Amino acid sequence: MKQQQQELNPTLKVTRKDVEAAAKRLKNWGKWGPEDHIGTMNYTQPADIVRAAGLVRKGQVISLALNYDSKGPQGGKTKFPPVGRFNPVHTMLRTGTDAYSGVLDKRGIRSADDIVLFPLQAGTHWDGLGHIFYENNMWNGYDCRSVSSFGAEKAGIEHAKEKMVGRGVLLDIARHQGVDWLPEGFAITNDMLDHCAKAQNVEVGRGDHLLIRTGQMEEKLAAGNWDGYPGGDAPGLAFETLDWLQDKQVAAVATDTWGVEVRPNNCDDVNQPWHWICIPIMGLTMGEIFKLDELAKACLGDKVYDFMFVGPALPITGAVGSPINPVAIR
Repeated sequence: MKQQQQELNPTLKVTRKDVEAAAKRLKNWGKWGPEDHIGTMNYTQPADIVRAAGLVRKGQVISLALNYDSKGPQGGKTKFPPVGRFNPVHTMLRTGTDAYSGVLDKRGIRSADDIVLFPLQAGTHWDGLGHIFYENNMWNGYDCRSVSSFGAEKAGIEHAKEKMVGRGVLLDIARHQGVDWLPEGFAITNDMLDHCAKAQNVEVGRGDHLLIRTGQMEEKLAAGNWDGYPGGDAPGLAFETLDWLQDKQVAAVATDTWGVEVRPNNCDDVNQPWHWICIPIMGLTMGEIFKLDELAKACLGDKVYDFMFVGPALPITGAVGSPINPVAIR
């Protein structure tokens, strides 16, 4: 398949007024109580998880994560200012060489241990509800100062340690558009989401974990480098999809790109306007840098695009994001 080109659609232009209107229209503050920490994850109920377990037909488990190593996406060159993220640094505390030399024998056991240093959003991850602020507030109206140098007092990612389990749905937008990968700046609209779901004979509904494939990760892997991926231009969700996601009552949404929303953002007034509403206003957890190629192949093979999804966050107290190894079980 060839790469598709998309004419710029002036109706997709976003202004600061559009962002402010969306903040009023889509605000979920207080919906789940004044002390809620998990937002739209509340949509997934125990009965939904039981039903999701029934989607396991083959016992096939597909990881949706990149490996965490020095070859990750944060190493790509970009024309945009860096945000301080870097690829994981993995080193050993003790090794087989130490064991062979005998220096460990005084412990009575020979072993290896290691350590990893990396930003929590360096690879496949969830953005927590303390990650983005709307003016002086974070999710549920909490004061943005609730996130200090000690971490998030409110809506820390640890509250999601038993969440992100349930029905998963893949919308393979790239394949539906007849391409291997969508071009940079390609805005995925509500109509595209609806048409893709219809073509795949799948419905997106309350409590679902929605995965959207653009193919951009495969484009970068095929090129052999991540240049332009971290913070660069990308296909992604148009601003209008926030209303679509709100109406569908999804628990979470994730894509195979660095930032989920389309870049350039088609907005001159703010950076990442979709983020401004998704996280602090709607309380919608979003996942980034998901590896969706193998899942897409499997779903295409049997024409089944829903599955059991399991991808809880690591319970890092006060964190505003979490690395994960999400899996689709079919």
